[in-house]
Amino acid sequence: MVPGCIAKKEARPRTVFPISKSAAIVGMIGQGQGTVKLLERKAPLDVLMSALRAASSGEGKVVLVSGEAGIGKTALVEHFLREQRFGLRAASGCCEPLRAARPLAPFQEIARQLGGSILAFFDGHIAQQRALPVLLESFARRPTILVLEDVHWADDASIDVIRFLGRRIQTLPLLMVVTHRDDELDYAHPLTGMLASLATSPAIQRVALERLSAAAVRQLADTGPLDADDIYRRTEGNPFLVAEILSGGDIRAVPTAVRDLTVDRMVRLSPGARRLAQFAAVSGKPEATLLRILSPGAPEQTQACIEVGLFREDGGAVAFRHDLVRQAVLETIGPPLLLQLHAEVFEALVSTRAADPARLAHHAHGARNAHAVLAYAPIAARQATASGSHREAAAQYALALEYIGPESLSDRAALLVDYAAECAALDRLSQAIESLEEAVCINRTLGNRHAEGAALAALALPLVRSGLNQEADERSRQAIALLDAEVPSQQQAVALRIQAHLRMLDRDKAQALHFGRRAIHMAEDVDDIRTVAAASMTVGTALLVADQPEGRPYLDRAMHLARSAGFDELLAHTYLNLGSSYGEQYHFTDAERFLKEGITFASERDLDQHLHYMQAWLALVHLHRGRLREASEAALRLLANEDVATVSRIMALVALGRAHARLGEEGCNQALDEGLALAAPTGTLQRLAPVRMARAEAAWLAGKLEQAREEANAVRQLAISHRHKWHAGEAAFWLALSTDTEPAPHWIARPFALHLEGNWSAAAEAWHSLGCPYEEARALASGDEQAQLAALRIFCELDAAPAAALLRQHMRRSGLRHLPRGPRPRTRLNMFGLTARHSDVLSLRPKG
Repeated sequence: MVPGCIAKKEARPRTVFPISKSAAIVGMIGQGQGTVKLLERKAPLDVLMSALRAASSGEGKVVLVSGEAGIGKTALVEHFLREQRFGLRAASGCCEPLRAARPLAPFQEIARQLGGSILAFFDGHIAQQRALPVLLESFARRPTILVLEDVHWADDASIDVIRFLGRRIQTLPLLMVVTHRDDELDYAHPLTGMLASLATSPAIQRVALERLSAAAVRQLADTGPLDADDIYRRTEGNPFLVAEILSGGDIRAVPTAVRDLTVDRMVRLSPGARRLAQFAAVSGKPEATLLRILSPGAPEQTQACIEVGLFREDGGAVAFRHDLVRQAVLETIGPPLLLQLHAEVFEALVSTRAADPARLAHHAHGARNAHAVLAYAPIAARQATASGSHREAAAQYALALEYIGPESLSDRAALLVDYAAECAALDRLSQAIESLEEAVCINRTLGNRHAEGAALAALALPLVRSGLNQEADERSRQAIALLDAEVPSQQQAVALRIQAHLRMLDRDKAQALHFGRRAIHMAEDVDDIRTVAAASMTVGTALLVADQPEGRPYLDRAMHLARSAGFDELLAHTYLNLGSSYGEQYHFTDAERFLKEGITFASERDLDQHLHYMQAWLALVHLHRGRLREASEAALRLLANEDVATVSRIMALVALGRAHARLGEEGCNQALDEGLALAAPTGTLQRLAPVRMARAEAAWLAGKLEQAREEANAVRQLAISHRHKWHAGEAAFWLALSTDTEPAPHWIARPFALHLEGNWSAAAEAWHSLGCPYEEARALASGDEQAQLAALRIFCELDAAPAAALLRQHMRRSGLRHLPRGPRPRTRLNMFGLTARHSDVLSLRPKG
C-alpha cells in the first residue's frame, strides 16, 4: 500500500428496520421460553396428531420418530405435546449414553411423573412376574401420551417393556412416541430386533425426519450477518447444527458436542489412520487417489476411519459423516503440523497435474507458500469471475493481495483494480473505492498514465453508487483529461462511457448522448465489444428514461452483445436500466417484467449490486401497482442487508416510507428521513425527486399541508429544468393539494395534468390504464358520490387506511348523496373534493 493515498470516509449511520421471521429455529424449548414454529415439520406433526386422535378414542398407537443426531426429534415431540388439545396426561423419559445403562431408566423417570401403581412397579416394589399386567391396567384406566427419547441408548429391560406395550397397545388409550437415531443402529443392536418384531403391527407408524431445505435455512438466517447458503453447505440442513452456528454467530465454529465426539473417535485410531483422517480433513474430503499418494496404507486406514464413525461410505466413495466432523478433526491439529499437512497436500495435488487452481491456492495459503499463492489465486479468481462466482473471485484476489510485496507495485495495482471490480459486483463499495484509490496512487507514482486514467474512471462508478456524485464526476473528468492526451484507446473509450453514465444518472440527456456516442465510436474503432455494449446501454437508457422509445434499440443491442459475449454483469445492468427506466416513466408492466427477469439472472450469478437495486425498484413497482404490503416486505428484506449500496437503500427507503404512509403504519417518517439524508448529497433529480414526493404525500396524509408544500417545492424547479414530466407533474399535484397557486407546466404527465384540470374521471381512467389503483382511487375521490364510493372500495381493498379515513370524513361532512354543484376550481383540484377550508380543518384533526 502506498502511504497517504487513501482517505478513509466516515460511515453514514443507518436506520435498522425490524423484519419479522415467519418461523424460529428448530430446537428444544424450555419452560417459559414461549412457542416456536417448526419449519418443514407439518407432515410429521400431522402423523402425531392423527395417532393422538386414535389413541384418545381407545385405539392405541406407537409412533417411531427417527433421524440423525440434531435432526430435531426432541423439538418435534415437545412442540406436539404443547399443541395437543385433548387434555391427556403425558410423561416422558430419556435414555442416557452411558457405558453401562441404568436398567429401566426412562421408565423410572416416567413413573415419577405419573405416580401411583406405576411408580411402585418401577421402584421395584412389585415382583417382575406381576408387574407388566399392572402396567397395562394402569394405562387402560386413563388416556396417556408416553414419550421415550433416545432409545438407541436404551437398556435391554427398557426395550422389553417397549416391545410388551407395543404388541398390546391397540386396545389401550395410549400413544407411545419413541425417538431414536437411525444412524446409531446395526443388526446387533437390541433396538433393531425390537423394531423388527413390531414391523407388521397396524398400530406402528414411522416418521423419518429429513434435514431442512436450503430455503428453510435461508428463512432462519434471513436477518443475520451470516451467509445462509454457506450455513446450508456446512450443515447440510441439520437443524441442530444450523441453530448452533446461528446462535454462535460464527460460521467457522464447530459445536462442542461434535468436537468432543470426534476427539473420542480419533483417539481410537492407529497413528497412521489418525494421520490419514487429518490429511482428509485438510484436503476437504477423503479422496482415495489423493490419500494413496499421501499414505501408503490408505485403504486399511480408510476402513478404520469408517469403523469408528469418522467417515461414511457414500455411493461407492467415502466422505466425512458431516462437514462439521471434518472441521472438528481440523481443530485437533496444531499450527506447525497444519502447515506441514497443507504443504504435503499441495505437493500431492500438483503431482496429479489435474488439480483445480482454487484448491491449489487454498493449500498454498495453508502452507504459507507465497510464490504458489500468487501463481494460482489470480487464475482461480478469473475462473470464478467467468463462472459468475463473484464472492469466490473477490476472495481469491484478496488472498493474492495478502502475499504480494512492495517490489511488485505494478502487479499490485492491477490486482487492486480486479479486486475492486469484484467488490463492486458484490455491493462492497467501500472496499472497491479504497482499492481503486490505492491503485490510482500506485500508478501515479509509477508514471503509468493509462493505468491511472483507467483506475480513475473505474473509481467513479462505486463513488456514484455510494451517493457521492460530485466526487464521481471529478474522478471521471480527471480520467478523460489524462487519457485525451493519448492516442484513442480502450481506456479512453471506457472513460467516455463512464462520463456518459454519470450524465445519464443526472438526467442530462444531451451530455449523456454526446459522451455515449463518442464512446461507442471509439470502442468500435479499437474493437472493444464490452464498451460498445455498455455505451449502447447508457445511450439507450438516457433516451428511454426521457420516455423516448428510440432508446430501446440501443438497449436491445447492448443486451444482445452482452449475452453473446458472456458479459453477465453488463447484461444484469441492462436489465436494471430497462426495469428502472420503464418504472420511472410509469410503464409498470414492462418494468416488472424486466426487473423480475433481471433479479433471477443476477441472483443466480451473485451480482448483488444490480440485484439489490432491482429489488428496490421492484418494491416501488409493487407500491404503484397497489401491493402495499408486498412493497413494504420487499423493502424491509433489502434494508435488513448490511451490504446494500446507498442508491439501492434510498429507493428501498422510498418504497418502505411511502407504503407505510399509505398503510398508516409506523416507520414512515423514520424511513423517509434517512432517505433524504442519503439523497441530499447526490444533488440529483433521480434520487431527490422520489424522496421528496414520498415525503410530500406522507405530510399531506397527516394533514401537514405546509410541509407537503415545502417538500414539493424543494424539487419542483429541478424537475422542470430536466423537463421530467412525471416528477414535475407530481410536484405540481402536491403543490395544488396544498393550496399553492403556482401554475403547472403544460407538458407534465397526462394523469396529473387531467387531475389538475379538474377532469377527475379522465384522470382515473388514465391511472387505471397504467395499473395504478391507489392513484386511480385518489382521482375518483375528487369526483361525485358514486366515484367516491368506488374510491373508498379501492382504498379499503388496498388497506390504505389513512386515505380511506380522510375520504369517509369528507363524505360524512358533506351529508349529501351527491357533491354540491359548481365547486370552486380550487376545490376540484383537491383530492376528495375538499375545499381549502376543509383541508385546514382536517390538518388540525388527529390522523385517521
